[in-house]
Amino acid sequence: MKKVSLLFLSIVLIPLTTYAVGSSTQPKKIKIGFILSTMQEERYQKDKAIFEKVAKDLGADVLFESCNNNEQTQSAKVENLLSKGIDVLVIQPVNSDAAGSFVNQAHEDKVKVVAYDRIIKNADLDFYTTQDSFQVGVLQAQAAVKATKGEGNYVILMGQSGHSVAQEITRGNLSVLKKYPKIKVVVQQAHNSWSPSEAMATTENALTKHKNKIDAILANNSGMAHGAIQALKEQNLLGKVFVAGADADLTAIRNIVAGDQQFEVLKAIQPLAEAAAKTAVKLAKGETPVYDATLFNGKTQVKVINTPVYPVTKDNIQTQIIDTGFHSAKDIYGK
Repeated sequence: MKKVSLLFLSIVLIPLTTYAVGSSTQPKKIKIGFILSTMQEERYQKDKAIFEKVAKDLGADVLFESCNNNEQTQSAKVENLLSKGIDVLVIQPVNSDAAGSFVNQAHEDKVKVVAYDRIIKNADLDFYTTQDSFQVGVLQAQAAVKATKGEGNYVILMGQSGHSVAQEITRGNLSVLKKYPKIKVVVQQAHNSWSPSEAMATTENALTKHKNKIDAILANNSGMAHGAIQALKEQNLLGKVFVAGADADLTAIRNIVAGDQQFEVLKAIQPLAEAAAKTAVKLAKGETPVYDATLFNGKTQVKVINTPVYPVTKDNIQTQIIDTGFHSAKDIYGK
């Protein structure tokens, strides 16, 4: 009887042991933490959707967060994602200068970090995927110079202080404008959270101070360009002052169609989000992604993937915006 019982137990336990061993060898699914600074701008719905789809197609799970352009909120979100056992952190920093602590924190947990859209300074950052922000500023300024015949009073509406994108776009603006001695930058101001309402107030103040003699307004993004347009509207200056933005939000494209805005820069979101998702998955697998260049961030040479930007005017909305599927003709024209 005892022998029979032992034999029975061995028969039952063998498959259970085999199952346990087999289950422990199943590959762990990759987890990617993805944090955007904000969902305030329309474009970020696209960033999120594309990133999540590409990562999912590559077999990874995405844990997504955004933080309303708040540094403290972003810090809490980073801690939360790290506690969930992510393999790679992809983050668009609220403040490029202050986000180095996130990299250090992640590395303590053996989590690699990819900066998304904005560089993280003074840290051993693993990778940086970005659009060519300097070229955004160059394209804006070149178009403005052409429109104003190389002279006049200019306003530069910068994004939040400490953002590498705001700094690079503005650097691109100034690299062109400095070649034209008859152009005077009368206002160059940063705006908390890239606020359209603050940009509107800055434009109103500039118009008052200079008795409406403003010839061009270069805004770091579409939202601030729209804020400027609201200020121009109050002074009956729509179409009389050159306005440029960046991101190609739907409102900006509609403003161009109406003649209220003259220029936008399309920062192609799909290549950026795709590159970031693919980079994160490769890093999680221990592979080294292909990169275009390196950039010194104050501490190390960071591997960089640059994605393209494109000029948008009334003449090329069909080819740059509609044909590429960025916005539909129905959404732009209402028919």
